[in-house]
Amino acid sequence: MLLNGLNHVAVLTKDTSRLQAFYQEVFDATVSNPRGEAAEGPDVRLSFIHIGPFSELNVFEVRGNTEADRQTPMFGRGRIDHLALQAESIEAFDTIRDRLMARGASDEFVTDFGPILSVFFRDPDGLECEVCVPNPDARAGVHNPPGTAARRYQGEPEGG
Repeated sequence: MLLNGLNHVAVLTKDTSRLQAFYQEVFDATVSNPRGEAAEGPDVRLSFIHIGPFSELNVFEVRGNTEADRQTPMFGRGRIDHLALQAESIEAFDTIRDRLMARGASDEFVTDFGPILSVFFRDPDGLECEVCVPNPDARAGVHNPPGTAARRYQGEPEGG
């Protein structure tokens, strides 16, 4: 392959500070220019949330833009339906999942897709995202459909 991941994804928000705090608190992300810089004119604010060694969210806050308020079901969201972030390890995945549940951004359900585990969440603007990690319990050649519960997370005590 000639690529080694995503460089950035540009997202719209109605509250830059709130979105930055969410990614910092849940994912230990770092932020460049937290107050934002003028981009495309005085009504557009741009900041960068670093979510991995080579990946970031380019966050645009556009005065008067209500796009972040529009929520639609899966496959009705336009050309990009949702984002999937890669956890560093199963331990990092568990930490992220606990933080998402504590914030009410996710329920406890973890999907077992076979080669990967996945937990879905919504960020403060309602953008649907998921966090993925290689499945330590994967069996070669086994792929499961959406909605398959991960056994390692079934029957766990309240709070993780």
